[in-house]
Amino acid sequence: MFGFMMGGAKMDPREAVTKARAGEITVIDVRDHGEVQMTGKAKGAVVVPLTVMPFQCDPKGPDFNAAIDPTKPIALYCASGARSAQGAQVLKRLGYDKVFNIGGLEHWNRAGGEIER
Repeated sequence: MFGFMMGGAKMDPREAVTKARAGEITVIDVRDHGEVQMTGKAKGAVVVPLTVMPFQCDPKGPDFNAAIDPTKPIALYCASGARSAQGAQVLKRLGYDKVFNIGGLEHWNRAGGEIER
């Protein structure tokens, strides 16, 4: 089910959609706010641009984003999958154990995931 790739394991977008609906994973959109405004985001996703991930995803830091549950697996996406792979590496360095890359927003959408604007 998981193929290993640079920046963490790959999660099939259909599996990510199912797990997100069940509340079993946290989905993070690593694109910048301008991109999210233009295209929308995966329903329920937390927007944490790649550039601020080291701050907003560090549970010990003062800028930690409370919408992130560090005890749950995290699935990341961006536009194509490249920045989400980088984001997975950031999370691994911060001590997150279960980090997955689901690719791009389009992969989420094609797998039946809803987009919210």
